[in-house]
Amino acid sequence: MEKVRGFEVAKGFENQGIQIPIRKTKYSAAYDIEAAEDTVIPSFKPGMKPTLIKTGLKAYMQLDEVLLILPRSSGPKKQGILFPHSAGVIDKDYYGNPDNDGHIFIQCINIKEEDVQIKKGEAIAQAMFQKFLITDDDNAEGERLGGFGSTNH
Repeated sequence: MEKVRGFEVAKGFENQGIQIPIRKTKYSAAYDIEAAEDTVIPSFKPGMKPTLIKTGLKAYMQLDEVLLILPRSSGPKKQGILFPHSAGVIDKDYYGNPDNDGHIFIQCINIKEEDVQIKKGEAIAQAMFQKFLITDDDNAEGERLGGFGSTNH
């Protein structure tokens, strides 16, 4: 079977019980993403960097597709977590990159007054594959040489 789009376990997580994301209902638009390990997210204070939660996952897709990492609607109320960037963008060429094999991390901040404990296997985000368009004058020829944040020149 030809691989079109999907999720795989990232290198280094093969024997850690990582669950491949699934949709919960036949009309769900997104796949639930779980934490790969227990993680403590400290209560946010100005100047703090976001906490990166490991997923143990990587994603493959077609040339004209992107994977959007979106917050769960229950995240702020139940877990107290927000995404500081609103949504994550996983490009096709992030998959298998030499730095981290395309391992997907979830950036979070905690809006509760106390630290938040995220347990391994707890749903923390949702992921949606989408087609994208390019402009008439697009001539991008750059090549990804790294992992997380590597296209920020």
